[in-house]
Amino acid sequence: MHCWRPDVELSGVSYILPGWSFTGLKFHCRRAVWKRQGTEAFSEEPSRRNMLCKVLSLFVLCCLGLLKQTPPVASTGAVPSATRTLVWGPGLEANIVLPARFFYIQTVDSSGRNFTSSPGENTFEVKIVSPVEQFTRIWVQVLDRRDGSFLVRYRMYASYTDLHVHILLNDKHVAKSPFILKGPVYHDGCDCPQPSGSVWKKDMQCPVSFPQIEQDLALFPRVDPDRNALEVPQRFGQRQSLCHYTIKDNKVYIKTLGEHVGFRIFMDAFLLSLTRKVRVPDLEFFVNLGDWPLEKRRPSERLHPIFSWCGSNDTRDVVMPTYDLTESVLETMGRVSLDMMSVQANTGPPWREKNATAFWRGRDSRKERLELVKLARAHPDMVDAAFTNFFFFKHDESLYGPLVKHVSFFDFFKYKYQINIDGTVAAYRLPYLLAGDSVVLKQDSGYYEHFYSQLRPWEHYIPIRADLADLQEKIRWAREQDEEARKIAVAGQQFARNHLMGDSIFCYYYKLFQEYAKLQVTEPKVREGMERVEQPTDDLFPCSCHRTPPVKDEL
Repeated sequence: MHCWRPDVELSGVSYILPGWSFTGLKFHCRRAVWKRQGTEAFSEEPSRRNMLCKVLSLFVLCCLGLLKQTPPVASTGAVPSATRTLVWGPGLEANIVLPARFFYIQTVDSSGRNFTSSPGENTFEVKIVSPVEQFTRIWVQVLDRRDGSFLVRYRMYASYTDLHVHILLNDKHVAKSPFILKGPVYHDGCDCPQPSGSVWKKDMQCPVSFPQIEQDLALFPRVDPDRNALEVPQRFGQRQSLCHYTIKDNKVYIKTLGEHVGFRIFMDAFLLSLTRKVRVPDLEFFVNLGDWPLEKRRPSERLHPIFSWCGSNDTRDVVMPTYDLTESVLETMGRVSLDMMSVQANTGPPWREKNATAFWRGRDSRKERLELVKLARAHPDMVDAAFTNFFFFKHDESLYGPLVKHVSFFDFFKYKYQINIDGTVAAYRLPYLLAGDSVVLKQDSGYYEHFYSQLRPWEHYIPIRADLADLQEKIRWAREQDEEARKIAVAGQQFARNHLMGDSIFCYYYKLFQEYAKLQVTEPKVREGMERVEQPTDDLFPCSCHRTPPVKDEL
């Protein structure tokens, strides 16, 4: 078994590999007093006590094998070492099924020093083969993250008995290559759910909890599916676009409410993908297909749990990962070109070569965006902001135009400073901005996505006021404190790599559904008017599932 996502954080000690951080365990030493035969063995005088704390902490860390400072950096001209180079990640585990699997390579030289710049995009060769099948229908990409590490992603189009992952450096096997995935190794299209949710979560290395889920569900100590099935359509059905879902015996059923329900395709696709991977508890819930969260009642009133892709400070919706991020996970190496992996290989020039200007492109979906463009015209040396489309304020196009040509998202990272400003709701581009290596200047906002509560200002991003009044001041600060700005950019990037990849998104949805199902006080039902959402039948290479169906649902 490969240990691919350890969760340890050591106060005052940091050891971070690209795509891998230690978070969770902290040593606190407020009082160190040992007594022997009724007398204190050590004085409680502060300086001596603090010294004792340090000694004890170092001793514990050494015993645990966790005392590792930031790894030394490889010198210019260093040569990668096949034996010293590190390889880890979920894509080396047979039981972790994702649309696109992935793992990491950290280049290390013969002295044990990490590379912090690219050794060359063709440094490593990766082959994934089956020792049994003659052909392996697997698309592999090795993405150079230009920081000395590589992200290897691969998409399987069939399932295999076993897989061997060969990682080569100048025809020499790297680390413990070949890595052997003992099968069956199922591809994403294989309908073969893990019967046990607890086993699936352990395999996926899912976090024990998510702060946003706990916060959202705290408002709903009990959920009555029968009552909601009657009241939610009456309250929202005529004016909003909703989907009423029931998952029963791991099958998905739906009834749509409202006129504009095309966005159901995103939720349908994810639910089908999730239920192919793990048996989901029976549950019944409503999904809001619109931009704005819906539940505006006070907590003291009778609330209805509405699942939405965005939350706000004055609403009570249950927040899920956005449809944009969700689709990018499902369609990585598929229909989408912008996803959390591709961004990591397209971060533009090195920090010192980036343009020291704040950059923004988008449409006119918020008044503050108009003010941003006006500011850019007045201070082009500080801000490069322009509209690529007018829709909401067409009558003001003469004031804030002309429109500019679309810019590839990857070209955003030619600039050091990325402005994240709300549109109709939260700007759904934030995960991708964080994953680049520019620093994000994030507008204070009443809207939030599922991960915002874990972000910290001045650690993961530079905060700016909602009215943008301090934007110039913050840009000047970033220019004058270039190294600090760079550290914030790296921390934001690390956050995205650790919390917003595909495995994390699947974990979040499953945990949300599991915890919500526990709150139900009546049995979820397939209601009148619901239709089955069928699994795709166009899989070119059908699989054989070897798992035994469960005796009963597991919460």
